[in-house]
Amino acid sequence: MSKQYALVIDDERDIRELLTLTLGRMDLLVETAATVAEARERLAGRRYALCFTDMRLPDGSGQEVIALIAAQYPETPVAMITAYGNVDAAVDALKAGAFDFVSKPVDISVLRRLVQTALKLSEEKRSEQTTSAGKLIGDSVPMNELRATIAKVARSQAPVYIAGESGVGKELVARLIHELGPRSGAPFVPVNCGAIPSELMESEFFGHKKGSFTGAGADKDGLFHAAQGGTLFLDEVAELPMHMQVKLLRVIQEKAVRPIGARAEIGVDVRILSATHKNLARLVELGSFRQDLFYRINVIELRVPPLRDRREDIPKLASRVLERLGKDNGTPPARIEPDALKALLSYDFPGNVRELENVLERSVALCENNSIGLDDLRLAPRERTASAAAEIWANTPTDFGAPPPPVTTRATPPQARDADDDEDDDFPSDLAAAVAETERAAIMKALEATRWNRTAAAKQLGLTLRQLRYRLEKLGIE
Repeated sequence: MSKQYALVIDDERDIRELLTLTLGRMDLLVETAATVAEARERLAGRRYALCFTDMRLPDGSGQEVIALIAAQYPETPVAMITAYGNVDAAVDALKAGAFDFVSKPVDISVLRRLVQTALKLSEEKRSEQTTSAGKLIGDSVPMNELRATIAKVARSQAPVYIAGESGVGKELVARLIHELGPRSGAPFVPVNCGAIPSELMESEFFGHKKGSFTGAGADKDGLFHAAQGGTLFLDEVAELPMHMQVKLLRVIQEKAVRPIGARAEIGVDVRILSATHKNLARLVELGSFRQDLFYRINVIELRVPPLRDRREDIPKLASRVLERLGKDNGTPPARIEPDALKALLSYDFPGNVRELENVLERSVALCENNSIGLDDLRLAPRERTASAAAEIWANTPTDFGAPPPPVTTRATPPQARDADDDEDDDFPSDLAAAVAETERAAIMKALEATRWNRTAAAKQLGLTLRQLRYRLEKLGIE
């Protein structure tokens, strides 16, 4: 197997010699350049497995080199060498196309991990992209654009912020970014930031030492340690309390964590992906989310389209869901009658793909002869439209101070009755079923009005979260 070449661009001889020695011990052939002009000549004459460039060069900047490589040599991973603590320059480099950065003075262990990651970027990936991208179902223009963007950002080590409504598949997108990138062989650790009690958050994220607080009976590794070498996915990042936002910002800047009770920081090599269904930029304006942290985690923003913006994907999605349900139940996949499919195509799906899955699972349980008709879908009333969902996204989330939007009901005009009609004609024959259906409709409407935020829906219904969970389980709503 032929050896691979690396290019080091820096006007400081000491840095060039240090990197040449370190990379040479990793079985790489190293060439160097001291200026942008020399770098252009080197890049034109040879294919490099990776490249390092200093931020400041005598005849230009490292940004120029990064832009050149991104445009003309996209198969070559490039990392920026920055001054210690100059995170702004590092962020700019990541936005320009660098896959990572290393600070001066160069830490050899950090450098070696970075090189190992970069070399993986120079290999493989076509087959991985084909199989992994297939998990995103749909051939619509928005989905094809999303797949193409995922393939690009997977090469980078830059933090990615995944925006989108509840139920669109933000965690699936995060997993694909991880699987298509050079960290695919390392852990992918998802964490719901809203599910961790505030007082336990620091211990969960950073770990703790034995005896550091009451109940700390043994050393514990945190989530950053669990994701070492891989990806940490911060779902519902908007739920982080302010004190944790400060600590997370420092970790991203310094690439190190300090467990509770520890005397020294521990270096971490973790890529940060984050997501929320809330309008994070709006929360920054309101002062509930730190602007500096928002800029750090939002180096690359990836917006996942809602299902109503890609309705042509609904038949294929429905077919895949029904295949899975049939396999789980040990039966052939259920069929969707034309009128039912037409209703699905015209429905706005405020709960997106997750709601589609719930609707189909309920329909399979209710339908006769394994054929789903219009009545089996039991779609929610259409008062809540796409414009209403867009308004929720654009404004302050309902569980952030503002009262939840009212649940609107449509009054039914009284019907004329003959004098000899039996007064009990409209009384349900099965009272329990009627009550359950009424309760189901009220809960579904509250969930939709709060974009499937259970905490906000429970508040709107006048229930505790535990009571709502009980009712969801009882009524078979997932």
